[in-house]
Order: sequence, then C-alpha cells, then structure tokens
Amino acid sequence: MDLLPLAVSSVIFLLVSVFWCSWILNNSRTGLPPGPRGLPILGYLPFLDRNLHLQLTILARKYGPIYKLWLGSKLCIVISSPSLIKQVVRDQDTVFANPDPTIAALLGLGGVDIVNSPYGTYWRNLRKLFASEMLSNANLDASYVLPRSEVRRAIRNMHGKIGTGVDIGELIFVTELNVVLSLLWGGTFEGEKRDRIGAEFREKVSKFVELLEKPNLSDFLPVLARFDFQGIVKEMKDLMPSFDELLDYVINDRLKIMDSEQAEEELPGAKRGKDFVQILLDLKEQNAAEESMTLTQIKALLMDIIIDGTETTATIVEWAMAEIFHNPHVMKTVQQELDHVVGLNYTLEESHMPKLRYLDAVIKETFRLHPPLPLLIPRLPSRSSVLGGYTIPKCSRVILNVWSNYKDPQVWENPSEFKPKRFLNDTNKWDYMGNNFHYLPFGSGRRLCPGLPLAERMVMYLLASFLHSFEWRLPEGENIDLAEKFGLVMKKSKPLVAIPSLRLSDLNMYW
Repeated sequence: MDLLPLAVSSVIFLLVSVFWCSWILNNSRTGLPPGPRGLPILGYLPFLDRNLHLQLTILARKYGPIYKLWLGSKLCIVISSPSLIKQVVRDQDTVFANPDPTIAALLGLGGVDIVNSPYGTYWRNLRKLFASEMLSNANLDASYVLPRSEVRRAIRNMHGKIGTGVDIGELIFVTELNVVLSLLWGGTFEGEKRDRIGAEFREKVSKFVELLEKPNLSDFLPVLARFDFQGIVKEMKDLMPSFDELLDYVINDRLKIMDSEQAEEELPGAKRGKDFVQILLDLKEQNAAEESMTLTQIKALLMDIIIDGTETTATIVEWAMAEIFHNPHVMKTVQQELDHVVGLNYTLEESHMPKLRYLDAVIKETFRLHPPLPLLIPRLPSRSSVLGGYTIPKCSRVILNVWSNYKDPQVWENPSEFKPKRFLNDTNKWDYMGNNFHYLPFGSGRRLCPGLPLAERMVMYLLASFLHSFEWRLPEGENIDLAEKFGLVMKKSKPLVAIPSLRLSDLNMYW
C-alpha cells in the first residue's frame, strides 16, 4: 500500500491546524470580542443549530451582547443589545451600510438589486425610486383597486373550499403574489394568460427561495466555491434562464402596450397611475446616467419585489392567524372590532384599516413574537471600526440578533406570551420606522426595508379580509403548533391548516 498520499495529507492537515490555532490566538489579542472557539478550518460551523436565532441568544448569555464566531474562514460578529445595534444602524450607519449577500443571492440577483447592492450612488437612487415613485403613498393609493381586486378574487375562490382544510400559508402566499404581480404590470394580463403567468412565477419563486435558504459551505469557505459540492450554484444557474425568459416576456408585452396608440383604452391600470414595470421602463429610457437603468437592473428589482414582497407577508400573516387561533379571546376581540368598524353587511375597504387598532396591535405583537427576519440582514463593514470597545474588522459579517431583544423581560412583560394589548398604548413608540431599538421588525437606518409601505398595508388588509369574511376552526383532533423553522424567513415548522365557514350575511358582496 502506498502510504505517501496519506502522509502528505496528514502533514498538510497538521500544518493547517497549527496555522489556524496560531491565527486564532493572534486574533484574540487584537481587540476582537470574546467568543467560542471552534475546530481548525471549520470554526464553529459543525456546532451550529437549526434554530440559529435561539442558539445565538444562548451564546450571548455566556459571552455578552457582542461576541465573535468563526464560521469557516468568515469572522462573524453577533450583536444583541439595543444600544450596540443603534451604533450599527444609526451612529455608524455609513460604515455598516453594505449587505453581505450569499453566493446564491449574488448569482440570482446579480448584486444590482436594492437588497444586495452595496451602499453608494446607485443604491441611493434605487432607494429614492422606491420611496418617491413605486411605493409612495400616492402611487399605492392610486393603485389600490389592483390589490383589492386580487384579495376579493381570493375570497370568492374560498367559497368553493368551505368546510375543507385550507393551508393558510399557501393561501396567503398565492394571494399576495397575485397582488404583487398585478401591481407590477397594472392588471395587463387577464383570464387564462394571467393564471398561466401567475403559476409560472409561483413555481420559480418557490424554487428560488428554496435555493436561497440552503446553507452553502462555500459562503464560509470560499476556497470550496469552485467545486460547488452542494450543487447550489448549478441549480441557480439552471433556474435563472427560465426566470429571465419569463421576465422578458412580461416586459416585452408591457412595452407593446406602452407603444400602442390605444394604451389608455387597453391598459386597465392606465388611469390609476403608473404600474411598477412602467416606472422602471421609463427610467430605462432616461438619458441621465445616474438615473437610467439597464434591463438587468430592472429584472433584479422586479425579483426583489416579487420575492421579498411575498415571503415576508405570507409568513407574518400565517403566524398572526396561528396566534389568533391559539388565543380564542384574541379572535373574539378581533371579530368584535371588525363587526363594529366594518359590519357584516359591508365589504372591507382600505379606509377601514386605520380604525382597526386592536388588529394593528395583533400584527405588531406577531412581529415581536415571530419576527420573519430574527437576525435582520447581515452587514459588511466597509472599514474597521470599534463597537462596545472591541475592534470590528473590515469585511467581517455583522449579525444583529433582534430576536433576543424581543424576549427581554426587562422591556417586555411576560415576553413569551402573546399579548397584543401591550401595543395599544403609545402607538408612536412602537411603529415600524426603526426609531425604537427594542423593536425593529423592518430594520432601521439606511437599510430599513424599502418594501415597508406595501408590506404594512397588505399584512393588515389580508388578515382583516380573511377574518372578516370567514369563521375558522382547526381540523378535528388538531392543535396549534407554534414551533419555528429558521430560514430565509422564520416560518412555522408545521404549516397551519384551518377550515373556513361563511361569516358574512351576503355572499354577493365580493362578486
């Protein structure tokens, strides 16, 4: 037997181990935060738990509100105190304004979308575009008929499922996806064409999210990236051409309508303000270099809106429904409020939303107890800085564990209990704008979620619509399972299934 390869491998492993230990010891003397030591090369990767947010919270009890984790060759800094989080997102926000996207996200979105693009002029222009045009209150108000139409369509479809089990997460995901797609192209597609395109997007979005959620060793050990051992890069490369083709079809179809002399008559949304695709295509034609957009950038933004706009909304509405079912007194109070504000003889309208104060508190409490992004978006410091007296090196990954803040008994009375009433008083203190660092469901600072205006509207509208239109009960012998599943967003471990029955007196109101 030739023992030479084995001997060489052993020597290499020994040298790497010595180098690793020397590196770790050296770094421990350079002002880095404390933290657990891992294995050579792999660091703490082998010890990571499925529920990462919970594990990071437990480690904070041992190492403090700021500590380090070596995940492969990637240095991660975990922060879990509101005062230190404030330094990241507000006091030193320009230093920590860059995201740290995964290989899969960069492959899928090209790093030119609003979530994954680095801080700079291009990103600021995207942010301005979202805030002043696409998701401005004026444009969302003008486009209100589109989401209303899709939600009412979903309610009509639900009448055929009375008395049967309904997957709540799937119901909300499909409804919200249809809402987002209608906002993108203004109701251009109808009938069979609309259903076909919607089905194709559902399939591709589900696959895309599945790939983004897969842990990829190459993100922590870049030396392995060229080998793609897990096949994630290959799968993403296989998926993206068909995604591109579908987006091309939608964009080209939209261009034909824009070029048509009868655009005003042909486009259902033309008199309600511009749809998202039209806004982006108009920018593509601008001459100003800083404001014009390429087709690749347009596609990346459309995917941002489709993916981020559906996953988070569907997840939080499912969690809210689960908690409402789990707490009958909450269900009773919600329905009493809906009966008082809307009544059983009228359809729910967006104008009712500001009056549903208790339902708003239910949603805020759901964001606290089940935040879709318990660790927010990882940050990548553009230069070395100091936090809490420790050195934070350039290009380390900074993780903000806001989930741990939501379980702090010094801030939240009985933090593990679902108590919407805690949000009924001093509502401005607990808004979504990221000014209270004990409560950051949409982040804060420059990286505050750009989709917040749409998400805030749609979560309330979807939840109110399905609770106003139907009574809900669990299947015989079933109990609510509130176990969490960490991923791209923190979903329920077990899908919520409930049986609807009619609640409204007139079935024709939504026809």
